[in-house]
Amino acid sequence: MLKKFFLLCSGVDLKLIESCSNGEQNKYAGIGATVFFTAVMATLAATYALYTVFDNLFASIFFGLIWGLLIFNLDRFIVSTIKKNQSKWKEFLQATPRLILAMIIAMVISKPLELKIFEKEINQVLLEEKNQMTLDNKDQIAKQFQPEIEKLANGIKSLKDEIANKEQEVNDLYETYISEAEGREGTLIVGKGPVYKEKRDKHDAALQELAQLKKDNNQKIANNELAIAQLQNNQKKAETDTQPIIANFDGFMARINALGKLPWLPSFFIFLLFLAIETAPIFAKLVSPRGEYDYKLEDEETAIKNWVAQQVHQRDELLDADVAINGKVYTDIQEDEDVYAYKRKKAQELMRDQADAFYQKQKKLL
Repeated sequence: MLKKFFLLCSGVDLKLIESCSNGEQNKYAGIGATVFFTAVMATLAATYALYTVFDNLFASIFFGLIWGLLIFNLDRFIVSTIKKNQSKWKEFLQATPRLILAMIIAMVISKPLELKIFEKEINQVLLEEKNQMTLDNKDQIAKQFQPEIEKLANGIKSLKDEIANKEQEVNDLYETYISEAEGREGTLIVGKGPVYKEKRDKHDAALQELAQLKKDNNQKIANNELAIAQLQNNQKKAETDTQPIIANFDGFMARINALGKLPWLPSFFIFLLFLAIETAPIFAKLVSPRGEYDYKLEDEETAIKNWVAQQVHQRDELLDADVAINGKVYTDIQEDEDVYAYKRKKAQELMRDQADAFYQKQKKLL
């Protein structure tokens, strides 16, 4: 039963192979087994690849089975269409397109399994990339908010500097009128005279201006600090909102790119393994000598080909004979007097009818 199933996988004519020797059947059963297990590996590879994309086990298994059946059908077609003949060079030319297709299939099958085999190393590469992306993302978001934050911070500093300068001015005025009262500066007269009063009034006016300036600037500083806090919250919110996108950066394409950053030699050997598996049935048919099945298959195909050629030749001969007979028949008719007299009579009648019709038309015009 298993042998018959593998023979079915090899694409041979089951009725024809059953009439062959046991060794010939085993050869094609081995080719069919290779085709079958290649399809199994393709199913597993496609299931894993689709699971990394859809994250749904049942959908991945379903579409993985469809992909495996597709690969199975392609491999079976490739093997079954390679015909053995006397020239090895012609066989190789015949198999070249199929070998190219087998290489493409091997590449497609091996890549998802490479992702699974090197999953830990790929995860490490993805982690490093995610960390770098997080830092880059914060820098990019900061560039959107920092100019405005720095502008507001500079505004706060200017307002505070303005208050500090006014305080220094008030302190200087205070020192001026105290020095005047003590006689250390100004008129050098001890006591509270007119000059003292003038300097004291100037200080008091500056002190009132300082109080008003503090009130106004402190309100502006509070508004700027509130705006800075709002911008900082928006910046943190933007970082939080974009972080899930970075965290989910582990799809199929991202893993393939991460695999490309690993040493290429292990992946290359895995590809060679699948290439050997995929091309094994083709090379098995190329290197094996013509067997009993090949001769019987050629006998059946040439029998059909010759029968079709005979039918085509027979139809061509019938056509040539029919043309020759028709030519002879019409040649004899040309010499028949009765046919000539009949056609002459009909031509005369036709000419009379045409003359009458022309006469009636001209008469109406007059």
